[in-house]
Amino acid sequence: VQLSIGGAPLFKACTIAVEAGQIVTVMGPSGSGKSSLLAFASGTLGPAFDVQGRIEIDREDITGLAPENRRLGLLFQDDLLFPHMSVAENLAFGLPSSLRGRDRADAVEKALEEAELIGMGKRDPATLSGGQRARVSLMRTLLSGPRALLLDEPFGRLDQDLREWVRRFVFAHAKRRNLPTLLVTHDPDDAAAAGGPIFKLEQP
Repeated sequence: VQLSIGGAPLFKACTIAVEAGQIVTVMGPSGSGKSSLLAFASGTLGPAFDVQGRIEIDREDITGLAPENRRLGLLFQDDLLFPHMSVAENLAFGLPSSLRGRDRADAVEKALEEAELIGMGKRDPATLSGGQRARVSLMRTLLSGPRALLLDEPFGRLDQDLREWVRRFVFAHAKRRNLPTLLVTHDPDDAAAAGGPIFKLEQP
């Protein structure tokens, strides 16, 4: 992959392979194109960019697919929970529409249990702590059944102690589900906790 704006490359052309259950960390200085690389992978890159390269999952080229058809889970610094929905309704939003009735309710309850938020389904997301909101955001993403995870500095707004806990929580769930995971960060502690290969974007 190589991304350019106005004919100027953001970084040297690169190839990144992520195995199932592996977390690969992408690092580079601010403005080096880390988040743009994830936007390209997710299909949300703006039209100002010129792109060379492709994205494959299980040897399937998904570069031409619409974002909603790529089945990639994204986590950002902002948890992006819907303020007009309860915690349970936010979680249910991630479920496929084909799952109905008792099965749907059971899936939400299981997610609340995994997130250590039993009994909080009716809560307003605004009443949750930062760590609790991060857990709800992750579980909603996982309930959508992604084939891979893209993490764009998802721990950046958490204080240090909470950051370490949430980081372990996210990585453990990604590995438990055997998801290939691409993490963008500028924090060496994030990379160390991920425990996988580190890929440094090179400037052109």
